[in-house]
Amino acid sequence: MIAERLGCCSRRHCLLFILAIAAVFFFHYLNILEMGPNWNPKLWMQNHSTKLFMPFGGQSTVKPTGESSTSAERSSPTRGTTTPNATTAASTQTARAPPVPYVSPGPYVVEYPYEYSFTINEPHKCEPEQPFVILMVQVAPNNRAHRDVIRSTWGAEGLVAGKVVKLVFLLGRKTGDGAEQLQEQLRQESAEHHDLIQSDFIDCYKNLTIKSMVMLEWLDTFCPGTSYAMKIDSDMFLNVPNLVDMLLRAPKTNYMTGLVAYGGPVLRDKGSKWYLPAEIFSPSVYPPYALGLGYILSVDLPKKLIGASRHVRALYIEDVYLGLCMQYLGINPTNPPSGNHFHVIPLSYNRCTFSQIVATTLVPDVDRMWLWKDFKRTDPYC
Repeated sequence: MIAERLGCCSRRHCLLFILAIAAVFFFHYLNILEMGPNWNPKLWMQNHSTKLFMPFGGQSTVKPTGESSTSAERSSPTRGTTTPNATTAASTQTARAPPVPYVSPGPYVVEYPYEYSFTINEPHKCEPEQPFVILMVQVAPNNRAHRDVIRSTWGAEGLVAGKVVKLVFLLGRKTGDGAEQLQEQLRQESAEHHDLIQSDFIDCYKNLTIKSMVMLEWLDTFCPGTSYAMKIDSDMFLNVPNLVDMLLRAPKTNYMTGLVAYGGPVLRDKGSKWYLPAEIFSPSVYPPYALGLGYILSVDLPKKLIGASRHVRALYIEDVYLGLCMQYLGINPTNPPSGNHFHVIPLSYNRCTFSQIVATTLVPDVDRMWLWKDFKRTDPYC
């Protein structure tokens, strides 16, 4: 009898328990119906899963001692503003993601676009008085002699025909033996002259494209009010008065000039310094481009060229690459007013001849200090 009563109670308790569970689900179902079409079961699970399963253990967000932030964390636009749950999830995903191995872009393209930074800078070079033209000389970090010669010659012409002209030197960094000593010397030189701009790419011939694109980034950021900029090599002669006179009559926008090459052949000879395989660039000729020895651009172009670089693979041949970016923009380089203004083949010094040009490469080993002093004599040029 006792057993029968216990069994009956058990069955009665079971029935009550089942009815209670059914009631819970019934009322829960009514709540879901009230939510209507706005209820998303996946979203509900996402929002409540942490609360449901946190007591069973969670992933720690504390990094082991010495572990640094990943590149994804450093570049995240919301870093520092995430909620604790979002931070936990991001840390969990980061911890599980394998590191991405470095892959070289190969010998004919360079790593641009890329987030380069300035290790030495002159952010106020174009303030408070915006220059009419800023001369940007690309030079190797260890080539102090060229910088000093330019500072004492054509780079010293700061006011021409009432127009302000300013000078800066653009360089990358060196690696290997003596790199730290050289860097300290550059810091001292910068403190003395305030005309060095250094970025953290390796300064070498292949990286001239990076150097030129960093130059455009600097112009766009720190010199947007300047009218013109001229990129020029450190072994050039520049007639600054003739440059200013030419620019006083030049277009204000979409303007790039210099010694413009048309129909330049793509060199397929592997022994050439400018060899480019067909799988990298298939056309047989390049679009028009201004030779890198010295070209001028209106300062609306840097932003446009930087934008174009996001769509054009960065070749190691710097002036050709800018020509490709100009082609992408649908803008053609402009020929200078005279075919005699720019010379890639070195001109032998003649005072009358040099008075009529804008820029030329120089015969090797010429005494540039003597040349400048002779050129600046007060008697007639011709």
